[in-house]
Amino acid sequence: MQAVSQEAQGRLKIGRPVAIIDIGSNSVRLVAYEGLSRAVTPIYNEKVLCGLGRHVATTGRLDDEAVDRALRALARFRVLCDTMHVSEVFVLATAAARDASNGPAFLEAAAEACGQPISLLSGAEEARASALGVIAGFHEPDGMVGDMGGGSLELVDVLGSRVGQGITMPLGGLALQDVSGGSLKRAQRIVREALERAPEYLEDLHGRTFYAVGGTWRALARLHQAARDYPLHVMHGYIIDPDDGLDFLHLVEEADSKTLKDIESISEARRPLLAYGAIVLEEIIRLGEPKEVAISAFGVREGILFDRLDPETRERDPLLAAASDLNLLRSRSPRHGVELCQWTEAFIKSLGLPETDNDTRLRQAACLLADIGWRAHPDYRGEQSLNLIAYGAFAGLDHPGRAYLALSIFFRHEGLSPDKVSSRIRSLAGPRLLERARLLAALMRIAYPVSVAMEGILPRAPLTARGNQIVLNLPAGLGPLANERLKGRLRALGKLLNMDPVIEIR
Repeated sequence: MQAVSQEAQGRLKIGRPVAIIDIGSNSVRLVAYEGLSRAVTPIYNEKVLCGLGRHVATTGRLDDEAVDRALRALARFRVLCDTMHVSEVFVLATAAARDASNGPAFLEAAAEACGQPISLLSGAEEARASALGVIAGFHEPDGMVGDMGGGSLELVDVLGSRVGQGITMPLGGLALQDVSGGSLKRAQRIVREALERAPEYLEDLHGRTFYAVGGTWRALARLHQAARDYPLHVMHGYIIDPDDGLDFLHLVEEADSKTLKDIESISEARRPLLAYGAIVLEEIIRLGEPKEVAISAFGVREGILFDRLDPETRERDPLLAAASDLNLLRSRSPRHGVELCQWTEAFIKSLGLPETDNDTRLRQAACLLADIGWRAHPDYRGEQSLNLIAYGAFAGLDHPGRAYLALSIFFRHEGLSPDKVSSRIRSLAGPRLLERARLLAALMRIAYPVSVAMEGILPRAPLTARGNQIVLNLPAGLGPLANERLKGRLRALGKLLNMDPVIEIR
């Protein structure tokens, strides 16, 4: 695992914004990102549901009205990119333009409208880009990526940074709606027969993670969260248990969509496709038997950008990259965040507390984020830090990990009592991560009165576990810092660990 100092030091170098224009079968979307980096952050996101792929499966042509909507959207996106001073615009087209007889003529007009050349992705290229997007967005992914658009479904295996051979099938929402004549039962037969012809892909999925990419599946996940009263309305990294997922998907297929909780959050143009997305996901779960379904907000667009990074940057941990960026942008002394990582690591090693690789990266990320709320009013630093982290645009982070990071910084500002924060966010972290968040917060509550968030102090004031004692060593020049406030913070840590606090001045 990379040392955090490699992730956190140096100047923030992102450059000018870059943008992706994605001409899909259902929507035409512009996403502009802050820059080309390991932790890409969207600064603008707009989509127009044009329905280019509607009726292509039966007529073989892009609908004239849909083409007109798409060209108007592309002309608008061109102006927006100019306004944002975007340095590079990557325009890609997928299944609808690929399959339609008038696709070449449309692409020629589209290139003129947006002022950029257009890359028409093959099914294999689309699958690979989706897989790279998941690699960009998840920490050490292991499973199968499924990208369901309006015209096609791509399946491709991922393991760490390795991308397997992909397959594409005409099982997008619009395509299914078209060829089934609007019959869900017929659509189910079409999906089942198509997936049963690809057994080697689904057999490899057994007991692993299915990464669900695409707007229809994200919409289903949003409705699943609403139905379960889930406390964190973040799509990326949301996990659905397959058994629970099957029950919910069956409900979506059978029920009137108007009766679904929070259906108002889904655009009216997408609602008719929900049942088709549910059918495809249900059949994948039944045939592939994954251990879990993970919703990905990263897909083809992020995969295209990830592929343009140099090999060294691609190897960086996306969570630590994002935390390092925020540390550099928002902390009083960014180097202090790096020293806090090292200071807490030394204590945890002396304590003999085991850390998995994921525990380590979460602790390092929390240390880098520890000071991002300092500009807020003191009474609200905990709350604002919690919100910034829990709802931030982080990759490489599951929802329990989000809760751990948010709770660590909340407790750092507000004290260690679990009752000070919502039971819902505590339950999301789980008992183990909750206690580790309290421990890390207790360490931070000692570190900051000593260092005042300035670099160069913590290395001179080590905290160690020695027998049944917690020992804070202060050089003579820092001896006056040992006031009642600091002693109280040490006692709180001692109570948490059932150890005796000691301050030694040398």
